[in-house]
Amino acid sequence: MNRVAVAQAGEAPDDIGRRDAADPLGYLRGRFHMPEGIVYLAGNSLGPAPVAVFADIDTAVREEWAEGLIRSWNDAGWFSLVDTLGDRIGVLTGAAPGQTVVCDSTSINVYKALKAAVSLNPGRTAIVAEAGSFPTDLYVAEGVVSGLPGARLLLEGRDGGSIESLLGSDTAVVLVNHVDYKTGELRDMGELTRRIHAAGALVVWDLCHSVGVMEIELDAAAADFAVGCTYKYLNCGPGSPSFIYAARRHHARISQPLSGWWGHAAPFSFETGYRPDAGIRRMLCGTQPILSLRGLNAGLAAIEDVAMADIRAKSLAMTDLFIELVEDSCRANGATIATPRDYDRRGSQVSIVFEGGYAVVQALIARGIIGDFRAPDIMRFGFAPAYLGFADVWRAADAFNDVMATGAWKASGLSTRRAVT
Repeated sequence: MNRVAVAQAGEAPDDIGRRDAADPLGYLRGRFHMPEGIVYLAGNSLGPAPVAVFADIDTAVREEWAEGLIRSWNDAGWFSLVDTLGDRIGVLTGAAPGQTVVCDSTSINVYKALKAAVSLNPGRTAIVAEAGSFPTDLYVAEGVVSGLPGARLLLEGRDGGSIESLLGSDTAVVLVNHVDYKTGELRDMGELTRRIHAAGALVVWDLCHSVGVMEIELDAAAADFAVGCTYKYLNCGPGSPSFIYAARRHHARISQPLSGWWGHAAPFSFETGYRPDAGIRRMLCGTQPILSLRGLNAGLAAIEDVAMADIRAKSLAMTDLFIELVEDSCRANGATIATPRDYDRRGSQVSIVFEGGYAVVQALIARGIIGDFRAPDIMRFGFAPAYLGFADVWRAADAFNDVMATGAWKASGLSTRRAVT
């Protein structure tokens, strides 16, 4: 019998409380600001504010900018933030120092990485990606292909059944998501990278839905490039800058198209011609948003002292619990759990396919359970171990089951879609 059925409405079973009491990561919740009464399951879209970020931003504005003025480029370390923050993200992604910089947006970094990879593989003209990829990846890949004579874009799910089946002698680079943004399916980074390299191609990994909630080993997997955002599971703020990784073995030969002055070997020599930096800074373009960069410190500090293996273990336990609690309700109401049950193939979210999914999510939000929706029919519930407990999972499942059983999602107005879903 489903556990929800044996508990009184709104009252979690005793074993849920015991799990939270024994949770070795429970103390992390105090590092985040969470509005009263909210169960926040949308951290795979936008993470909550770390408590420490308020002081960091205040210092950046009132002291570093207002008082320090231009001197803060040196005195407050503004100019080197892209490197210092990049190396901290490198620790979370299994990358040795000097291979990651924080800069620009994910879309811009995907463009830079794809162009750089193509330049490293002369004579090859095919880019392989996933038909179900996050749209910006595909839009950018289309743009790269449009500027390369004879180039073509091959998509898993459209032109072939798997990425491996699309690899050929003309494949220059594969752009692939570590975790699928809709279903939450996890790729085997090491094995897929090995197969891509065996075909003579390079790989760009999109880490947007995996960084901050699981172990990532870019160096160990021999990845070539990687990109990722910082506003999801890294909790660094809405629109916070992205990051880009390039393996050190490629640095001397990388040519990326946005050759702005921050990527120059000596930016303040103000030379007429472009001379790229010898290392990862050659992936930079122009002046970076310092106030946004200053917000990254608190997001990273909130989780970087915790072993990713421990975060991953709790993530799997929470998604296990949620699936266990909602699967009977899904089955009874014609909804399907799209997220794989296999740990080796599961990210840190549970996605449920249901025709009325948007309205269900809105009904849950009205009850303080915040998830999100992706067209055409996917409800997404992200489980971030740093600020969620097992009682949160139980409460979310209890509300979901009630909304489905009572048909509360059919109420007037819940199906009217807003600009951001």
